[in-house]
Amino acid sequence: MILNRYLIAEIIKPLISMVAVLVIIFAAHSTNRYLADATFGLMSIKTIIFIILLKVLIALEVVLPTSLYLSVIVGIGRLYNDNEMTALFASGVSLCRVLAVVFVLSLPVALLGGSLSLAVRPWAYEQFFWLKAKAKAEFDVTRLKAGRFYKIGEGDRFIFIEKIDQTRQRAEGVFMEKDPKEGNDLLEVVYAKEAYQRLDPATGRQVIFFLNACRYELPRTGEGKGRVMESAQYTVSLWPKEITPLEYKTKAASTFYLARSKNPSDIAELQWRMLSPLSTLLLALLGVPLSRIETRKGKHANLPIGIIIYGFYYSIVTVAKLGVQQSQIPPWLGIWWVQGLLAVVLLILLLNPSQQCWSHPRCR
Repeated sequence: MILNRYLIAEIIKPLISMVAVLVIIFAAHSTNRYLADATFGLMSIKTIIFIILLKVLIALEVVLPTSLYLSVIVGIGRLYNDNEMTALFASGVSLCRVLAVVFVLSLPVALLGGSLSLAVRPWAYEQFFWLKAKAKAEFDVTRLKAGRFYKIGEGDRFIFIEKIDQTRQRAEGVFMEKDPKEGNDLLEVVYAKEAYQRLDPATGRQVIFFLNACRYELPRTGEGKGRVMESAQYTVSLWPKEITPLEYKTKAASTFYLARSKNPSDIAELQWRMLSPLSTLLLALLGVPLSRIETRKGKHANLPIGIIIYGFYYSIVTVAKLGVQQSQIPPWLGIWWVQGLLAVVLLILLLNPSQQCWSHPRCR
C-alpha cells in the first residue's frame, strides 16, 4: 500500500500542474478570441466570462486524459531517472504492479472525463449557443465602436461607422457591404449619412434604417455595368429581437437522443463522447512503457516522443470522426478502430524485451 500511494503521488503532482497549465492555455485562447467582442460592444463582459468558463469546461474532456498520460510519463520517468524503478524491480516489484497502480488511478479520471463528455459537454454547448443567440438578439448598431469593421447579419454583411451620436442614438457616416449570394455577381455597398436601429413590430425583427442613402451594385468581377440608387430611406432587416428556438446542433444534443439517432453526424458525436473514458485508460497505461528512460537523462527525456504520439493519435481520431460524419467509415467501425490500434501499440511496447514487466512470477 505504501508503494501504491508513493507511485500515485508521483503521478498526481505533475497531473495537477499540467491540468492547471492546459486550463490556463485554453482560457487564454478563449479570452483572446472573444474579448474583442466585448471591446467592440458586441457582447457584455459577463457574457464573455461565462463563455470562457463554458469553453474551459468543454476542454476538460480532452485536458484530463492528456494530462494524466503526460503525468505518467513524467512521474514514473523521474523514478527511472533517479534509479528508483531499478531498485523497485530488484526488490521484486514488477512492472505489472506499476500498471495496476496506474490503471486504478486512471479509473476515477476516466469516470470524471466520461461524465464531462456524456453529460456536461452537451449542456455546456447548449448554453454556449444560447449565449451567442442572446448576444445576436441584443445587437444594436449604436453600441458599436466607431472606426471599426463589424460582421453582422448572417455573416454576409460588413458595416463601418465613422461616428456615433449617443445623444440622438444614431450612427453617422455608415458604410455597409453585402457579399453576393451564390449565382449573383453583384456586390452591394450602401452609404448613408445617418442610420439608426428599431424593432419592426409587424415582423418582430430588428431593422437598420439608412437615411439619405446611396446604394451601389457593382460587378464583383469588374466586368459589366453597375448601378447607383439614391433613396431617402433604405432598410436592412436583421434578426428577431426575441431569442428564437435554437436550431438543432449535434454538439448540444443529449447523449440519450444521439443514442437513438441514425444520422452519421449524430453517431460520430456519440462515439466521440464515449471515447473519453476508454482513451483515458489506454493513454494512461501507454504512458508506463513510454516513461522508461536511461538513468540521468532527465525525467522529461521521453516527453517529446509522448507528445508526438499523442498528437498523431488525436489527429487520427479526428479524421476518423470526420469519416463517420461523411459516411465514409461505417458506424460499426467508427472511431473504435483507432482505439484498437492504440491497444496494439501498447501491447507491442509492453512485450518489448527491454521492459521488465514479465520478469516477476506474479506476471506469468
